[in-house]
Amino acid sequence: MSLKGELSKWLGEFKSWRHHIHANPETAFNEFSTAAFVEEKLQSFGVDELHTKMAATGIVAVIKGKYPSDKSIALRADLDALDILEKNTFDYCSQNAGKMHACGHDGHTSMLLGAAKYLCKHRGFSGTVYCIFQPAEENEGGAGVMIEEGLFEKFPAERVYGMHNWPGLEAGAIAIHKGPVMAAADRFDLVVKGKGGHAAMPHLTNDPLVTGTLLVNALQQIHSRIMNPLDQAVISITQFHAGEAYNVIPDEAVIRASVRTFKPEVKQMIIEKIHQMAEGVCQSNNCTYELNYRDGYPSTVNTVEAAEICTQAALQTVPDEKVLLDLPPSLASEDFGMMLNEKPGCYVWLGNGPGASGCMLHNPHYDFNDEILVTGVSYWVNLVKAELPVK
Repeated sequence: MSLKGELSKWLGEFKSWRHHIHANPETAFNEFSTAAFVEEKLQSFGVDELHTKMAATGIVAVIKGKYPSDKSIALRADLDALDILEKNTFDYCSQNAGKMHACGHDGHTSMLLGAAKYLCKHRGFSGTVYCIFQPAEENEGGAGVMIEEGLFEKFPAERVYGMHNWPGLEAGAIAIHKGPVMAAADRFDLVVKGKGGHAAMPHLTNDPLVTGTLLVNALQQIHSRIMNPLDQAVISITQFHAGEAYNVIPDEAVIRASVRTFKPEVKQMIIEKIHQMAEGVCQSNNCTYELNYRDGYPSTVNTVEAAEICTQAALQTVPDEKVLLDLPPSLASEDFGMMLNEKPGCYVWLGNGPGASGCMLHNPHYDFNDEILVTGVSYWVNLVKAELPVK
């Protein structure tokens, strides 16, 4: 029986896994029920080794091929949900109020489980596959915690691979980038310090609020007038906090922002320009400033060789026209970039289609498309065959 033929017969089982996980969402480092469910399934498949409780709830399953080899690769899926109140009404919607699988990690976990089941049954490959089920992708950097706990020392994969569903992309299409695919995501707090006073006597104050508004506008010039327009970056001011009363000019104003970049040198230039602009604007308005710039997830950058292997696997999985090699990268971010800083590899997008209501990720009406489950599992299996062929 063909790969897709056999997997299609398992689709009902894949859906049941996905719906169970969707109905029981758990967030960063608290995915205990989800992890228990995944462990039970992996044990039933007959994995060679099962390692649990990495980064609290992370799991690594070891599956060995029939043919001995020193080669090994890692496949990664994320376990966690988001702090979102689900607004869907289907029968498997979230049973945990305020928690929701609004990013498709329920589908990612189910697809890697499906691949593990198939690989345990059909071990016609050489070497070892490590199936990584990672907690806390959303904001908390579970990938980094697993790495700190010795992930790649204990499971020395030569390359590591990830996959994310992509709403808006044709269902079942596979997008592969040879280079940057997702951006680094940093944040900063810029505190403007002045001298407050009575609203009727602004001449007796050093107004941090007016100074802050000047800075909000000035910071946009970094992208529009200072940075090379061929480089990609975003500086989004997302918060401005100042004052509590109608008749009081405050002592401080706080500007908070998200910064997205692909290149380390662009990021460093942005930090330097924030300092320069803050110093200049504040000095001209008799204010001072403090900048707290915090690194977030690094950019997710695929290695060319790994991307070429993924392309081979994709072409074995879907029609040629559904393998997309020319899409621009996204300024969203992923902690899979931390894994790619440790090992070469590749992160692909799997088209989720428009969805029932056209919902994108992190939307309270979003739902993973069950019709791409078989495609995702097939891709993982074909990737293993491409990376660990029998010689």
